[in-house]
Amino acid sequence: MNTILISGDEVQCGRISPDHLADAVLAVKTDGYVILQNVVDLDQIALLRDKMLADLPAFIARSDAPYNFNKSNIQHDPPPFSPYLFRDILVNEIVIAVTYQVLGNGVKNGYYSGNTALNAGGLRQPAHADVGQLWPNLSAATPAFGLVVNVPLVDVTPENGSTELWPGTHLDTSIAMQAGDIKVDPVQLEAQRAILPPIQPNIPVGSVVIRDIRMWHAGMPNHTPIPRIMIAMIHWVSWWNDNDVPCFLEADREFFKHAVLRTSAHFVKGPIDYTNKSESYDYREEDQGPRTKQ
Repeated sequence: MNTILISGDEVQCGRISPDHLADAVLAVKTDGYVILQNVVDLDQIALLRDKMLADLPAFIARSDAPYNFNKSNIQHDPPPFSPYLFRDILVNEIVIAVTYQVLGNGVKNGYYSGNTALNAGGLRQPAHADVGQLWPNLSAATPAFGLVVNVPLVDVTPENGSTELWPGTHLDTSIAMQAGDIKVDPVQLEAQRAILPPIQPNIPVGSVVIRDIRMWHAGMPNHTPIPRIMIAMIHWVSWWNDNDVPCFLEADREFFKHAVLRTSAHFVKGPIDYTNKSESYDYREEDQGPRTKQ
């Protein structure tokens, strides 16, 4: 497991140690992910978790509820306004140090959403890459151009739907953006399983997961009665055309100012109807029968 326990001194001064930074960058580049423990304030997490749990019925009640592949996973946007914006989550110095080292000058956050694993039928997502390689038929993968930053708001375990991760697959060049389908072929999955099988890590609340956006992964069933809520951001290289950016209130613009990370967003006067923003992905009601584990 690529897990790094960040010390209290590092968090307090907002500076990751050189050894931890080198380890984190190497993990992202080699295996496609790293887990940074002890980097998000637990009181802030509790406030956001309680608000999102209160909002969840509104997402589920929608006639066009934003399910991802199946009813066990729903796109669940956090409230994009104060007092539910926290720098530990959106502008975290430890996280930015890692993503900047990987992505370089001009790194920017162009996404703010969340996904929640529900106890709803025990369905798993197909293994997929959020974004494929930039070009098809590459002999070797390019350097990273996008990093997903996940902040779980509860302790995450295989029992409550820890995301299935396929280490090293961000370097696989068989899935390209031009293919139009982000799901991984079952034959490829079995070939990769023989080389290095997937994992479902245990992630204590207060952690942040950084993963290459090309890495194969899958949302897994939540077998507990408590929704597994996880925030999602994407840090992009400077040249990425991020035209589907989040909305925040103009009154909160100053909150996002940072010397290194730029937040790519629309700042509006409000209000923001965030519970009706997200759409379903690859979801069809007629497909929601029993599904075997891949």
